[in-house]
Parts: sequence; C-alpha cells; structure tokens
Amino acid sequence: MKVILLSDVKALGKKGEVVNASDGYARNFLFPRKLAIEATDANMHILNNKKEAERKQKLAEIEEAQKIANGLKGKEIKLKVKSGENGRLFGSITGKDISDELKKCYKIDIDKKKIVADAIRQLGSYEVEVKIYPEISTKIKVVVEEQ
Repeated sequence: MKVILLSDVKALGKKGEVVNASDGYARNFLFPRKLAIEATDANMHILNNKKEAERKQKLAEIEEAQKIANGLKGKEIKLKVKSGENGRLFGSITGKDISDELKKCYKIDIDKKKIVADAIRQLGSYEVEVKIYPEISTKIKVVVEEQ
C-alpha cells in the first residue's frame, strides 16, 4: 500500500515521502498514530501543492538574501573603542558588536551568529564574512579605531 508520511518514521522514510508499506503495518500502526495517510489522488494533489509552496517560499528567501548580500558587499563599518598600549583593546570586538553597528549604520538586521569573525583584539582593519543564507555570504570591512 502506498502511503504519504506525515512525520519521520524510522526504517521507512522522512516526512513528505511517498513509500510502500505493508497493508497491516499501515492500517494497524501508521494510520492510528497519524504517522501517515493513504496515497490517494486527492492526498497526492495536496502533497504536491505543499511542496510547490515550499519551493516558492525558499526561492523568495534566497532572492531576499541575495539582495542583502549585494547591499552589504564592500561596505565598511567603523568601531571606536578604548585601547591600551601597542594598540591592544580593552576587551574585544565580537559578532554582536559588528551586528549592532550594521543595524545602526545601514539598518540591516543580521544575527550575530551569522557573522564569522574571531574576537578582534587589536586596532586596525579586518575583513569579516557575513553568512546571510546557506551558501550566500559576503565580506565587509571592519575598521577598529581608538576612541
């Protein structure tokens, strides 16, 4: 019997897949536990519509991420911090500091976890990678100056 899985089932398949299951297994285990529904024409049509909607949503997200990446490309942010002798900072510049500055200067909200930078502890200029979406990233320049 062909069934559409409503959630992941160990040793059978992942959510949204159409798989063959024995009649007894489907009727006595999968259907009562709402793990699957029978793969009728109507249910297959609903599944195809859901997959198409998810695909369109993902394309829209990728397009939005590309716009953000193009907007950030080549941008420069300046951070003024206190420093000691030899240009060593009191503390360090982290992804959160860079994220806050991006939001303040360019009104672009980037999560601090998406900014790939080691803790910056010296004055100077640094290239920082910003991952906006999987496989979509851009580089920005961070200039750390003395206050």
